[in-house]
Amino acid sequence: MNVDTTTSISRRAGSTLDTAQLNGFHRKLTLFSSGGPFLDGYILSIIGIAMVQIQPLWGMSTLWAGLMGASALIGVFIGGAVFGAVTDRIGRKLMYTIDLIAIIVCSVLQFFVTNETQLFVLRLLIGIAVGADYPIATALVTEFAPKAWRAKLVGGLNAMWFVGATVAAFVGYFLLRSPDGWKWMLASSAIPAALIVIARTSIPESPRWLLSKGRQEEALEILRKTVGEDATLADLPEEEGTTSIHSLLRGGYLSRVVFISVFWTCTIVTLFAIYAFGPQILTLFDLNGGTDEANLGYGLINLFFLVGNIVALLLVDRLGRRPILIGGFAVSALGLLYLAIRPDSGLWMVAIAFAVYAVFNGGPSILEWIYPNELFPTAIRATAVGLCTGISRIGSAIGTFATPWALTTLGLSATMYIAAAIALVGAVVSAFMAPETKNTDLHAAATLA
Repeated sequence: MNVDTTTSISRRAGSTLDTAQLNGFHRKLTLFSSGGPFLDGYILSIIGIAMVQIQPLWGMSTLWAGLMGASALIGVFIGGAVFGAVTDRIGRKLMYTIDLIAIIVCSVLQFFVTNETQLFVLRLLIGIAVGADYPIATALVTEFAPKAWRAKLVGGLNAMWFVGATVAAFVGYFLLRSPDGWKWMLASSAIPAALIVIARTSIPESPRWLLSKGRQEEALEILRKTVGEDATLADLPEEEGTTSIHSLLRGGYLSRVVFISVFWTCTIVTLFAIYAFGPQILTLFDLNGGTDEANLGYGLINLFFLVGNIVALLLVDRLGRRPILIGGFAVSALGLLYLAIRPDSGLWMVAIAFAVYAVFNGGPSILEWIYPNELFPTAIRATAVGLCTGISRIGSAIGTFATPWALTTLGLSATMYIAAAIALVGAVVSAFMAPETKNTDLHAAATLA
C-alpha cells in the first residue's frame, strides 16, 4: 500500500457526519431533496404566465387575480406551520414522499378547472404540500451534510427554486401560443413531481433524528451505509432530543425565530410578487416589444436570480453568512430604488437594474434555508423551519395579493419604492441580529450561547 492511500484511509477512519468526506450519497440526497424547491419555483412561476390567458378568458377581477397569485403562498404557510411539527414527531422519510403525491394529484386536476374557486382551492392544496416539503427536505440534507459542505448543499436547494422558475418561464412562453396553453402549464408540474417521488424512495431516515428518539442502532446502521463502515456517532449528542417545541417561543430560540422570519419575509415579498406577476409588471415599463418582450424578459430575470444564487453559494463559506446577507439586501435595494426613480429609462437600464436586484438577492435567498437549519437542534429543526416558512409566507402572501392593487392604484414607481424599502428593512434587521455560523459544527451552531 502506498503512502497516499494510507493517508487517505487514516483521514476517513472514524469519520462522523460533520467530518465525513462528500460522497455519492450526499449528492443524490441533495439532488432528490431539491425537487421540492424546484416544484415550488415552477408552480409559483407558471401561474404568472398562465394568468395572461386566464384573466381575460374568465374576466377575472383584480381581487381574484391577487388571490390566485397568493393561493399557493397561503398553502405554504399552512403546510410549513403544520407539517414541520409532524415531521419532527414521525420522522423525515415518511413525509418525504407523501407530500409529492399530493402535488401530482392536484396538478393534474388543475387541467379540468372551470372557474376561480376551483383553481384557488387546488393551488391552496398544492401550496400546503410544498410547504410541508420545506422542513422535510432541508432537515434531511442538513442532518446528513458534512460541515465543510453544509452551506453549499442546503443553500443549493434554494438555487433549484430558481431553476424551476426559469424552466417554468420558458415552458410557459412556448405554451402561450396555444389557446388552451394555460391548462397544460398548470398540469405540467405533475411530470417532475412524479419523477422526484420515485427517486426519493431510496433515501433513508436521518441518523440525527433517530438518535434524538433513542434509536442508536438504527442510526449507526444508516450512518455506516451512507458515510462509511468506520463511521461513528461521536458528533450526534443524545441530549438534543430533550429540547421542547415550546422553547421556540421563548428566550434565545424566540429571538432566532424572529430574525429568520423577518429576513426571510423581506427576501421573498418582492421576489414572489415579481414571479406571480412578472410579465404584467414588465409590460408597465416602457419596453418597445410589448407583451412578447416582457415574457422573454421575465425568463431572463429568472436566469439572473439563478446566477445570483450560484455566486452566493461560492462565496458563503469564504465571506461568511453575515456579509452575504447584509450586502445582498443593501445592493438589491439599490436596483429596486433605481426602478422606482427611473421607470421610463428604457430597455437596457431597466434590464440592468433588474439584474442587480436579482443577482444580489441570491445571498439572502440561499440563507433562507441555511440559517434556520443551522440555528435549531434536531428535535425541533423541522418544526422551526416550518414555523419560519409559514411566518414568511404570511408576508409574501399579503405582498403578492396586494401587488395588482398597488400597480393599479399607486402606480409602478410607488410599488418599486415599497419594494426597495422592504429590502432595506432586511439589511437593517440582519445587521443587528444575524449570527455567524461559518465553520461551526451543526450541534454547536444550534446550541444557545
